[in-house]
Amino acid sequence: MSKIGNPEYPIHELILQRWSPYAFSDRPVSNEDLRSLFEAARWAASSYNEQPWHFLVIRKENTDVFDRALNCLVEGNRGWAKNVPVLVFTAISETFARNGKPNAAAEHDLGLAMGNLSLEATARGLSIHQMIGVLPAQIQGTFEIPESVKPLTAFAVGYAAIPELLPDDMRDQETAPRTRKPISDFVFEQSWGERGDLPD
Repeated sequence: MSKIGNPEYPIHELILQRWSPYAFSDRPVSNEDLRSLFEAARWAASSYNEQPWHFLVIRKENTDVFDRALNCLVEGNRGWAKNVPVLVFTAISETFARNGKPNAAAEHDLGLAMGNLSLEATARGLSIHQMIGVLPAQIQGTFEIPESVKPLTAFAVGYAAIPELLPDDMRDQETAPRTRKPISDFVFEQSWGERGDLPD
């Protein structure tokens, strides 16, 4: 299943193809593909080229570790995430390695890395579903993450499956058309709240 976006202005096809399913097949993800996803993340822009992001990969085939990983998600995410072949936790280094000062751009830069990773996944026929619904302290303790590193999010990696695999309450969301705010809601020109010439 795929859900193609309907843009108001021309954009790259990969951006329109990218979406976040809840239904995943049990088809495994190859090491080759995973390496390329993280290579795409590696080439994201970051403040001072710090690359403050970290990724912890958990495969479903390692059942004990995978079960511990599921317990680091909020309950609402465990029900569907138990079917994904790969779970990944994200984290950031909160200080610059170059001088030990706080890195206020670390979360922003992780977002850029995830943008690259998501588009690389789409180009390979894979799907990514990102989650803020995690238990950071539990991730930190379960996987012995250093205190200098802050767990932030998780994401599923795999191949989208048919919505019929989902519970009834999630199926409608899975099949609903993709929508976005118009750019006039968030792009201003010259002063805050002024639409200018950019949005029609």
